[in-house]
Amino acid sequence: MHRPSDEPADEVTPWAARPRPAHDPAAEPPGPWTGGLAPDPARTDPAVLGALLARHGWRRRGGAPGRYTRWTPPAPAGGGTSLLVPESRAFPDCDDLLAEAFTALARSAAPSAREILVGLTVPSDEIRWWRDVPQGPSGAAAWTVQEQLRTAARQLLLAGALAVRSRAGYYGARHRSQAQASLEGILVGPAPGGRELTAFAPVTDGRAVAVRLHHALYATREAVDYQRATGGMEAFDTAVQAGVSRELTDAVVALVRGTEGARITLAWAPGAGVPDGCVPRPEPVEFSPGDLPALREAGRRYLRDEPSMPVRITGAVIRMRRAGPRGTGSVRLRVLAGAEIPHVRVALDEEAYRIAGHAHLVGLPIRVVGRLESRGGFRRLSDASGVVPVQVDEAERDRLMKSLQENLDFFEEACGGGPDPEAGAETV
Repeated sequence: MHRPSDEPADEVTPWAARPRPAHDPAAEPPGPWTGGLAPDPARTDPAVLGALLARHGWRRRGGAPGRYTRWTPPAPAGGGTSLLVPESRAFPDCDDLLAEAFTALARSAAPSAREILVGLTVPSDEIRWWRDVPQGPSGAAAWTVQEQLRTAARQLLLAGALAVRSRAGYYGARHRSQAQASLEGILVGPAPGGRELTAFAPVTDGRAVAVRLHHALYATREAVDYQRATGGMEAFDTAVQAGVSRELTDAVVALVRGTEGARITLAWAPGAGVPDGCVPRPEPVEFSPGDLPALREAGRRYLRDEPSMPVRITGAVIRMRRAGPRGTGSVRLRVLAGAEIPHVRVALDEEAYRIAGHAHLVGLPIRVVGRLESRGGFRRLSDASGVVPVQVDEAERDRLMKSLQENLDFFEEACGGGPDPEAGAETV
């Protein structure tokens, strides 16, 4: 960048002489893990704090009996950090001691300090994944290793959320949007080194996922052991009722692949009690590379055996295709009712295709009867019949008409013919 030639040189302030904002140490965050975590001392049960400290390896170092206890973090992160935790809320200075303990946790270098603060702020069940992978320089991990861990963890959570909705050996597109929405409140802790990751499932809306994943993982471990001992796959059939599915076996494969082994541990929120049908302290569930053949075969079995199902779907036509101006064609529907999937493709004869087109032009959805095929992920309807327009209220009809106006090119293609660029987009 050049200064204009007519600008006096003495009007340019040298960089070194320019004023800088004053450094204010008090304005800096008090520690590496503040991040907006703010447990309320007045609403915290000291017993819950003590249970979380013990879970994460903090050591109890005595204190005044009946009044408070002293806790220090596990080595080597001690660094002089010490917490005084009152025995109960009956202690006169309970709130003050808890506030000081929270401040010390926020400033602590112990890796578990942030997780303890999260558990206090949002009462949650903890789900922890651990993978035995080589460590890089100074504990760093390759980008791909970190991504593999996060991807596998999310797949496992999604499999648990799907099993909350219903039991099936293979879900495909069914229930997926609802299951994904149910995971939005789950928090993720730090994952140093790419070996470990912790998710916090809030008790209020995430416990069902944690409980179902707990049962499904144990059932998967038992089914794998049975297959390796006997060669039989029958245990995977009964495991479906516990929440095991192709989605879950694929997730476990993704977690274990490329490692020497993997482990999943669940711990219940101390203040919320133990869920019905679960043990207070679940043992970790471990998988090794030797389990992969059984898991992969189970996934193929689930995909092959999951049956198609009869449905009656109501949906809005959002795309139409056929090879010429006459004859059969296919439509894509945005599902409004009748199936737990967002979209479905339907092959129609000439008369049904014409009815679907007219309904779309006047802003009406259609109703169609058929079989939702497992092949392709439950995204196709076969043996379609009984196509009829469905009356809707004015607000819904106006919205459908607006959608038509915004997507006229799709409808023009229905009359112009040509190949469907999405013909292969819906296979698994």
